[in-house]
Amino acid sequence: MRKRKILAILPESIGGRLTMSSIIDGFRQNDCNVIVYDELFDKNLKQTLRRKFEYIAGYDYSGLKIKVDNNLDVPSINYFSDDLRSKTSGPEWEKYLPFLEADDNYTFYWDKILTGYENFKNINYLPHFVNFDVYQDFGIEPEFDIMFAGRLDTDYRLSFFEELITKLPHLNIAWYAIDRHYRDARERAQYPELIDLCYRGFIDNEQDMAKAINNSKILFNINAQGISSLNYRTFQAAACKRLMISDYREELALFEGHMPFYEDFSDLIFKIESYLEDKQAYQRVTEECWQIAHQSHDSKKCTRYMLKTVRG
Repeated sequence: MRKRKILAILPESIGGRLTMSSIIDGFRQNDCNVIVYDELFDKNLKQTLRRKFEYIAGYDYSGLKIKVDNNLDVPSINYFSDDLRSKTSGPEWEKYLPFLEADDNYTFYWDKILTGYENFKNINYLPHFVNFDVYQDFGIEPEFDIMFAGRLDTDYRLSFFEELITKLPHLNIAWYAIDRHYRDARERAQYPELIDLCYRGFIDNEQDMAKAINNSKILFNINAQGISSLNYRTFQAAACKRLMISDYREELALFEGHMPFYEDFSDLIFKIESYLEDKQAYQRVTEECWQIAHQSHDSKKCTRYMLKTVRG
């Protein structure tokens, strides 16, 4: 059987690189021949475009932009986990948005409510998914009690995180972010020494992120993008059999009531302490969430759906 050839664009943004890595893995798991162009490190796009491929795939507008700018006559596969009508999905989103309506451009959107707002012919709702060969339970004893990976870019997020540290001084907390976001948070923090205490560096690849998640007992979420959706971290944690406590989102229904969520700060503190104390409850929840994620949010299965959609 002939392998389909796909040019996949690995974007500069960290979240996009992690998400796109699972998509690339999924294509390969479905026996596709994938050429990867890395926008962060590769410099010769024209040389890459001279190679033969049948599809171009990208995160947000990255693939579509290359297709349009270079007049490529191939279908595009576009996975969005940012609002496609916002600069979060790209500074030139208004220029490339109309091209999503073309018959040979396929959009996969992570947020159910936002998907319902659009009427493109080829738009499809598809929540996040991960490669379960990468994200798995390594069977190690975690060093950290709590992990947060993401920006502390708003006053709400920063004060929330600082208060969490002060309310749980007996717990070991890890925070991962790029150096620029660390320095920004430290400058704005009321207690910069607490930021220093928790900061554990920067992770830009799937393998190291899987290790970091395994090295933590509980992750908590503050979803920033979308309306109803869950972020990528949710599915990373579920695949590693680590407990995610999320802020409330409608799409927690994907986990059929098994994944805990917090209503406010005091509720988060209560649930962290409760699950750390009750190991049986912890194991039950993480196992149930793993089963659901493995069934419905696995890279091989979800990219197979993408490929079937594109082929028609």
